[in-house]
Amino acid sequence: MNFTTIEFAIEQGIATLTLNRPDSLNSFTTVMHAEVREALAQVQAESSVRCLLITGKGRGFCAGQDLNDRAVDPNAPMPDLGESLEQRYNPLIRTLKALPIPIVCAVNGVAAGAGANLAFACDIVLAARSAAFIQAFCKIGLVPDSGGTWILPRLVGPARAMALSLLGDKVSAEQAEQWGMIWKSYPDDQLMSEAKRLAAHFATQPTKGLAYIKQAIQAASNNTLDQQLDLERDLQRLAGRTSDYREGVQAFLAKRAPQFTGQ
Repeated sequence: MNFTTIEFAIEQGIATLTLNRPDSLNSFTTVMHAEVREALAQVQAESSVRCLLITGKGRGFCAGQDLNDRAVDPNAPMPDLGESLEQRYNPLIRTLKALPIPIVCAVNGVAAGAGANLAFACDIVLAARSAAFIQAFCKIGLVPDSGGTWILPRLVGPARAMALSLLGDKVSAEQAEQWGMIWKSYPDDQLMSEAKRLAAHFATQPTKGLAYIKQAIQAASNNTLDQQLDLERDLQRLAGRTSDYREGVQAFLAKRAPQFTGQ
């Protein structure tokens, strides 16, 4: 597939997906959704991929939905925005949360609306100091979507999530780091080098074990302690049968660096 709204490449175990509509702050269109979906299908199909890096081109990460892509005659019937979520945004978030590899997100500029929640759906979020996060839905009479009402309270607590969603206030990258919305913020000129360094690290790690960690952490907020203990038992059983576990133990005993294969 020849991409026109994203850039996509797989090299040395890292899949890099760059949103590429900089003139529109990388806001989503129907075409972009289709291209992102195709790129993620390639990630799922390619067993050599051990980390996904997502970022944006230009001065913005993603401004959410491109409202021009939904422009209609004001006298026409109102659009079904639920259909847009059902067909495009919800499958995107579900796919990201289910990927059995680490996802690093490098937020290079403003992340607004669905763009912010796209970032929050990733595993480790880094941001440039000039970046900002905005739940902009209330400004046009809409509800935070793309998992925003589920993810944000889990990141910052219900009080902050409610205020950010009702007010649409902008949160700076440094404030987002302090509140636990993201992992770390960096000077703008260091963001991509740090993101690539992190992605390269993950491409050498025990991928199946990391996938089990993701699964356990994601399940924890909805499980009782007993359910979580049982899940840890089951996942540890699976992890203990991987080649990477054996390699990790052997490397530790031999006092050498492990050579993980992701298997």
